[in-house]
Amino acid sequence: MIVVATNDFEVYHEVVNALRDRDVEFTTVEPGTNLPEEAEVVVTAESESGDGAGDTYPGVHTVVADPDDPRKAVEEALAYMRGGTGQVVVGVDPGPNPGIAVLHGGMVVATYQVPVEDAADVVLEEVADVPDPVVRVGDGARLHGARVIDALGEAGVTVELVDETGTTPYLGRGARNMDDVLAAVNIAHLEGERVSGRSVEPTAGELQVIKNRSRERSEENRTLPERLARQVATGELTLDEAIAAHREEIEE
Repeated sequence: MIVVATNDFEVYHEVVNALRDRDVEFTTVEPGTNLPEEAEVVVTAESESGDGAGDTYPGVHTVVADPDDPRKAVEEALAYMRGGTGQVVVGVDPGPNPGIAVLHGGMVVATYQVPVEDAADVVLEEVADVPDPVVRVGDGARLHGARVIDALGEAGVTVELVDETGTTPYLGRGARNMDDVLAAVNIAHLEGERVSGRSVEPTAGELQVIKNRSRERSEENRTLPERLARQVATGELTLDEAIAAHREEIEE
């Protein structure tokens, strides 16, 4: 059982709400009082945790909660109770709008689907202050994947490139728009090759796709030149930035 033991109102309020949102069984006690015999994990505030994580409640795993991010404390507590390692693994199914799945101790705790230009920031926020996280990125959608991998590699995050063959599941009746996120979950479960970046030379077909998108997006119905299309492909510019740059070049 999880026990919340704190007089810090903000920590108490945020952690209890997070536990209720996850339908987790828990109880609360006053700090310093005896814990129930079935207590496996204690969640408390930093000011009440003693000199070390286990000093205040010896023999019981103690989690120190940050009121600004109660979900991480709840995830750590649940991972410990499940007997998992508690490691945070993030799976990314690359594409224009990558699916992102965050696993803690083998359990999915958060999912996202965001534009590719925002994907690395979302992942970095999830792994901030997390010990030894691993990010696993599928090897499809090469240009989009390279953009995410390069950004994470520059931030010093451990990244693995995963063979994503067969990771996209069949979606049955009633399951819509979930394939990228579910693929990200499967990717997170697969070990890959550790990489710090990914050098990809865009193909003529990939550049043409970018040019076509620029013509559709541009108010003037203009097509990007290959130089700017290549910068979009390699992540140096977003499509909108390239369109704006092209407009400025024409107007000069």
